[in-house]
Amino acid sequence: MKGVILAAGKGSRLYPVTHVTPKPLLPIANRPTLHYAFEKLIEMGVTEICIVVGENETVMKEALGDGSAHGVQLSYVRQTAPNGLAHAVGFAKDFVAGDSFVLYLGDAMYSEGFTAHAKKFLESGAANLNIVQPVPDPSRFGVANVDGDRIVKLVEKPKEPESNLAMAGLYFFGPQLWEILPDLKPSARGEYEITDAIQMLVDRGDTVLAGVYDGAWFDTGTLDSFLETSAFLIGGESRLEGTVHGKVGADVVIGEGATVTCESIEDSVVLPGAVVTVAGHIRHALLGGPVNSSGNVENVILHGDYHG
Repeated sequence: MKGVILAAGKGSRLYPVTHVTPKPLLPIANRPTLHYAFEKLIEMGVTEICIVVGENETVMKEALGDGSAHGVQLSYVRQTAPNGLAHAVGFAKDFVAGDSFVLYLGDAMYSEGFTAHAKKFLESGAANLNIVQPVPDPSRFGVANVDGDRIVKLVEKPKEPESNLAMAGLYFFGPQLWEILPDLKPSARGEYEITDAIQMLVDRGDTVLAGVYDGAWFDTGTLDSFLETSAFLIGGESRLEGTVHGKVGADVVIGEGATVTCESIEDSVVLPGAVVTVAGHIRHALLGGPVNSSGNVENVILHGDYHG
């Protein structure tokens, strides 16, 4: 089985940091986000991986190379326009060829592995198995309606959900996917939705399964979720690889070579090499570059030359 990681997004919800560092390379608990994806794929025995990139192509290739430093073999394809997940995965068809593959969203983070789900998918002969998780507010997600472990209907962000099983951003596919993608139409928002593609597999009678995930699942695409993920990975213990002048609270990561001067810092991430001088406190922040402030810094993403 092969792996495909979707990492072409601009990371606009994390601007301005992602103007400089692509979202999949941002360090969470001082490790680039994609490193965690590589680990989960390797656990499943997947080492041949294609990364779908966009405008970040050059930086991604320079940072990750051929993947040998991470124990994987990387290929790259470029999505020509941001037209949805199903559009993006289509660019990996030649890489996947006739194999089964696992599709991994580059900004998703998981506490537990998927070895049992991969085994179930491969042994079942299903066209598709989707990782799902019960959530309190399913109207915010793509939702799977099931009969046993078989998915019978998918609904994207339903106003009145019939199920609490949210699609959790990891998918196993057989080669049947390539048969239906040419007939996929854009959704109301103008994108080619992966949920619509999966529904087409259901409608034509292919076996589509749900695999319930019991671990912690994070989408790192916003500041709040980024910091929440960092706090979870740190586990309440700060990781200080740089220099801090001030009081350090819980859930703090200071990258290698960074220098931070402030009264106190908590629940924040300072990227490697940053120089941060704050007259007051730092809370709930993602900081990089030279950052200067005459007051407190809270609930922000800053990357360089800030004065306030």
